[in-house]
Amino acid sequence: MPGPVNTGNTAFLLISAALVFLMTPGLALFYAGLVVKGKDVREITLQVLLSVSVVAIIWALFGFSLVFGNDVAGVIGDLSLGGLNAVGRQPSPSFAPTVPFLAYFSYEVMFAIITPALITGAFADRLDFGRYLLFLIGFSIFIYLPVAHWVWGGGFLERLGVLDFAGGIVVHGTAGTAALTAAILARKSRAQAQERPPSRSTESVIAVALGASLLWFGWFGFNAGSAFAADGVAATAFANTLIAPSLALITWAVIDWSKRHEVDLVSMMTGAVAGLATITPAAGYVAPWGAAIIGAVGGIVTYLAVQFRKARGWDDALDVWGVHGVGGLSGAILVGFLAVAAVNQASGLVEGNARQLAVQAAAVAIAAAYSFVVALAILAIIGRAWRARQR
Repeated sequence: MPGPVNTGNTAFLLISAALVFLMTPGLALFYAGLVVKGKDVREITLQVLLSVSVVAIIWALFGFSLVFGNDVAGVIGDLSLGGLNAVGRQPSPSFAPTVPFLAYFSYEVMFAIITPALITGAFADRLDFGRYLLFLIGFSIFIYLPVAHWVWGGGFLERLGVLDFAGGIVVHGTAGTAALTAAILARKSRAQAQERPPSRSTESVIAVALGASLLWFGWFGFNAGSAFAADGVAATAFANTLIAPSLALITWAVIDWSKRHEVDLVSMMTGAVAGLATITPAAGYVAPWGAAIIGAVGGIVTYLAVQFRKARGWDDALDVWGVHGVGGLSGAILVGFLAVAAVNQASGLVEGNARQLAVQAAAVAIAAAYSFVVALAILAIIGRAWRARQR
């Protein structure tokens, strides 16, 4: 049975939910600064913000239930919570038992909202409103909901003991892998991929810096709020959300300086976002020294992923795969190395628990493969439907 509502934890979670909500317009500003053409700026802003209403409706009707409803064969939840049935002012005995279940819904839906919004950076100017709307719905239902249930809702990965504190696998892994699918389908030639990027105006660079800063600000709620209580785990996650992206930002800046003898502000802020994605699955499981390692390693790995993407000619316009996909999934693996029991009762290889590393690697492989294949199917169906419509 759940205990009484803890007003302090409830206030903390609702504030955290509001911070996570702020990440979506922050993402829109960040992406708007990265694209160059005025039409593309309007289109990508529309696509990012459209996610708010569409996903909120899906989750209120059946999405929340399919993730957190009664487990069905370890794969998906049932419809017992459909239409927010029994989701009210009393806590749930299974999820965040010190806050109203409706507060828990309000927090979790923010994660579902920003995940497909992340993918818009890979589409840039390639999907019109209709096709993006279909992809948004398809991704949310057929990729995000099952994977979220597997990891957080009592599914088979959670039963295996997978650690994903705030969504390195569920959010960044699924979004980044789906972005990779779109990028490979829209492959450029190597010469096109390696062209010098267009010059940006001062205003667009400022938009990138402000958007990234808003993302970072909201990310404190994204990570610390995932403790679901105003306690020591939340404090650790908060501190780690400062340390890891700081190291990643510096890593990207140092690499840029060593290669070009100058530091690009856009690249530097992209490095910070990469560090945020990398620490997300580990924020509540590693000590601050572990966060520093994750930030530095994540900074290197994501930078190399972006360079690899360019060399392969994959048309991921705003590097969603390299920054979010590789960042989130590599962070999920690093949890298996660096988790310490003193933080949140989970140990990694650093404390002799090799099984945790194996579980993390398996979860990353399963979620990435599933997201890639299903995203490929969704995009193929949308493409075929659009071609048939134009005949």
